[in-house]
Amino acid sequence: MKRSSENEPTHTKILLTSLSAMVAETSTFPIDITKTRLQLHSQQSSSSSRPATAFRVAADIVRRESVLGLYQGLSPAIIRHLFYTPIRIVGYEHLRNAVAEEGTSLSLSTKALVGGLSGIIAQLVASPADLVKVRMQADGRLVSQGIQPRYSGPVDALNKIIHAEGVQGLWKGVFPNVQRAFLVNMGELACYDHAKRFVIENHIADDNIYAHTLASIMSGLAATTLSCPADVVKTRMMNQATSEDSKLMYRNSYDCLVKTVKAEGLRALWKGFLPTWARLGPWQFVFWVSYEKFRQLAGLSSF
Repeated sequence: MKRSSENEPTHTKILLTSLSAMVAETSTFPIDITKTRLQLHSQQSSSSSRPATAFRVAADIVRRESVLGLYQGLSPAIIRHLFYTPIRIVGYEHLRNAVAEEGTSLSLSTKALVGGLSGIIAQLVASPADLVKVRMQADGRLVSQGIQPRYSGPVDALNKIIHAEGVQGLWKGVFPNVQRAFLVNMGELACYDHAKRFVIENHIADDNIYAHTLASIMSGLAATTLSCPADVVKTRMMNQATSEDSKLMYRNSYDCLVKTVKAEGLRALWKGFLPTWARLGPWQFVFWVSYEKFRQLAGLSSF
């Protein structure tokens, strides 16, 4: 598969990745908020006698908050992707082309390392928007219980977090956040790149929507399996707010990991696996198909 993207305009790739990410995020956001609420379920509703399922959580959101409740926190999610996705996707492509010798392909392990490094850089930049998104998604539970939400919007959330927790509060949970970003991008970018190349070189499909679909399914499964434990820890770390006596439920990500396993068992680390994969699969399908098509229309080479 020919690599001829070194001299292609970077700003065009940034624009196309942002546009593709906005389409994918809007299409799959209801699954994301269901996943977040499911991961927070035991933490916030331990007295509930009924086991939580993705379908039950989604139905409860619609019943209590209307269909619009499924899009609680969409605006900071889109803002996050305007930073996160271009950095990781365009960064991965540049690093891959810089490391690979002309006419050769990188090994899967090298692609995984390049993908992980791209994810770390992107997540460090986008972490504040990710924090606001998680806080606003969790706020929906307060509204459904008749409690005044903490934030009226993303700007209000940003201001209140800085006022209550300082500027450094915007990077609360950054360590598990970066861990997850490394694992997700290690699985997603490396697997998509490698699987797509395998499908095309073995004549299973040409470089078209069929190859992109097969590669996105494989990368979604790999990314979910690797990242789900870090995702659970990240969500719980980022959702905790400083109480009046300045005490936190978790001291750090390791403390959160240990307490989660002790209280709920090892399986709790993969809580939300199905909705996570159900989101990553469609998200990657929409993103990669859109991005590859946009690249083609813009006269760029295939990813």
